[in-house]
Amino acid sequence: MDDISLGVPRPILDSLPEGSEATEQDMMRAVEGIEASLNRAIEQADDEGEAVGAVADALEHLESNFETYDEFVPELRAWGQSPIYAIAWRNLYADLVAQLYEVDWLADRLDRERNARLVEDGIRFGKR
Repeated sequence: MDDISLGVPRPILDSLPEGSEATEQDMMRAVEGIEASLNRAIEQADDEGEAVGAVADALEHLESNFETYDEFVPELRAWGQSPIYAIAWRNLYADLVAQLYEVDWLADRLDRERNARLVEDGIRFGKR
């Protein structure tokens, strides 16, 4: 299993207003932290299935963050504030999900893991 390499896409950084250097640095640090955490989990995994499970957990977290920032956009607009930072963070999380699906050894396995989790949750919830 190869290490995962993630990055902040230039178009997302370019979408930020001038004077947003602190936000750019925050995004880069966040992505570095996510990458390090994923690679550490993969390295410590006993087998490939456990590694894929760790990445699937991270995907769920990224998607949750995406949804949170996506919900901020109309709220900020309703209050007459610019949602540019919420949009940038939302887009970053969406792009990180896409980047993980571009990792050759992960793509098919991630779909299988996530589908298995859906079935497992459906069976568990269906027994009520």
